[in-house]
Formats: sequence, C-alpha cells, structure tokens
Amino acid sequence: MATPLTADKLLKALRDEGLKVVEHRSWRTHNRNHKGAWGPVNGVMIHHTVSSGTRSSVELCYNGHSTLPGPLCHGVIAKDGSVHLVGNGRANHAGLGDDDVLRAVINESALPADNEANTDGNRHFYGFECVNLGDGKDPWPAAQLLAIEKAAAAVCRAHGWTQRSVIGHKEWQPGKIDPRGFTMDSMRARIAGRLGRRPDGPPPAGPKPPARYEPFPGAAFFATGRRSAVITAMGKRLVAEGCGRYQVGPGPEWTEADRASYAAWQRKLGYSGGDADGIPGKASWDKLKVPNV
Repeated sequence: MATPLTADKLLKALRDEGLKVVEHRSWRTHNRNHKGAWGPVNGVMIHHTVSSGTRSSVELCYNGHSTLPGPLCHGVIAKDGSVHLVGNGRANHAGLGDDDVLRAVINESALPADNEANTDGNRHFYGFECVNLGDGKDPWPAAQLLAIEKAAAAVCRAHGWTQRSVIGHKEWQPGKIDPRGFTMDSMRARIAGRLGRRPDGPPPAGPKPPARYEPFPGAAFFATGRRSAVITAMGKRLVAEGCGRYQVGPGPEWTEADRASYAAWQRKLGYSGGDADGIPGKASWDKLKVPNV
C-alpha cells in the first residue's frame, strides 16, 4: 500500500530502469480522478491493447472511446520497447476485480483464482497496455518483453515491492485473457531477477527530436465563437513574445483580445495597415511557432 508516484517520480523511475520514455501530450494531468479515488496503490497490472501500430494505439489509450473515456492506462509499451506515458492518476484500465486477489497482492502472497468482480481496481493499480492483437498469433518481440519487465520493475523498485505486486488483467477480472502470448509467472520471474540487481540507468541521450508545431489552420479558423486548445496555445506564445493584450486569459475561445494580441505580433514582425489586422496568416503563424497540443 503506497501513495501514488508523482509524474516526475514515475518518469524518473522508468528512465532510471533504462527505458526509452515518450511523454504523450498532456499526460501529467490526464486522469479520471474526478470519478473516484486514485490510491493507495498496491500493484502493477499488465494488459494487451487488442490493436496494432504504436501511434494509433497510443492515441486510443490516451483518448479512450465513446463507452470508456481515456486514459485507458498509464503507459503504452510499444513493440520496439518504448514506453509512451498517457496518464497520471486514476485510469480506466482495471475495472472491477476480485478482492481476494487484491489482498494477495497487498500481502505479496500466492494469487487465488479470480472468481469475483467486486473491487475497484482503477484505484489500486498502475496499468501498462502493451501493443498486441491478443489473438495468440501476434508476436511479442524481445524488446517489448524486456520493456514490460523493466517498466513493472521500475514501479516496484520505487515503492519497495516485489514481483508479486505485478499481475495480469486476466488474474484480476473474471473473463479477461490479457496479456495473451506469455505467462505472468514467467514475467514475474524476470522482474524478480531484475529487482535483484541495480537498475540499468537512463539510456544514452540521442539527438534532440525536432520541435513540433501546430500547422497553420487557415484564416477562416479564427472566427468569433471558435473554441480550441490551439487558440490557448497561440495566446501563450503571444504572451511569451511580449504581445499579449489580455486582461484575463488567454483561453480557448477566439476573442477580440486574441485579435489585438495577434495584431501586436504582426506589427512586431514589421507588418502594418491591413497586413496587421490581427487575423493570422501562414507566414506570421509559422514564425510564432505554436507548439502542438
């Protein structure tokens, strides 16, 4: 039983274990905490995504779907061994499971058969979704299995848990089959071996990835009543450039304050008259470098 790791501590634990970690969008504040408690945490749960492709699987786990809003886990483990963080806090991944299993995880004892669904697992477990179709045919590359081992060990090491704090979804909720394609006993044996030695340490830093900016959405995008996170991001950049003309904000709705601020940016670039009307054009937009949202 433990207090959940902060976003910074989770990120550090994973990287210290030698994992390549990708921070996806606003994962640090993306959670379902408004739907119920997050913590105390007691263990780590492993799943498979029933999907293929890293990008689409990460987006699915971040956004969720119409019947199950995201995040659907805390991290997505791709076939190349990279871990993509998509949530921090309560996530829709475990659902209801067996209270006897939870007690065994807390006591780090042998797991009983899961024959009930009477306990909220989203409160008590970190969740890692692993990209796999779950059909028993889709392969589990060595890099991905190693990343599952490392990710689970990282969380266990941070909390002082043993490998018995790691379970599969199929060991928690009756009727579930994930993860399919390897046994949880074999994975726990790998995790135990890893916890018996020092962590690998952060992977060597590679070249810095190129910055990603929002493409110009077109002048018609900037109309009265338009609401978008892109407008908020634009406003923050205008403030950073000393062009903010906001009394409150910036916010997601396009307003006259946004237009006045953008006109100040256009004048800063040397535009005047009708060319500094406050409506973004592609040339001035590209120079503002609004980060992806």
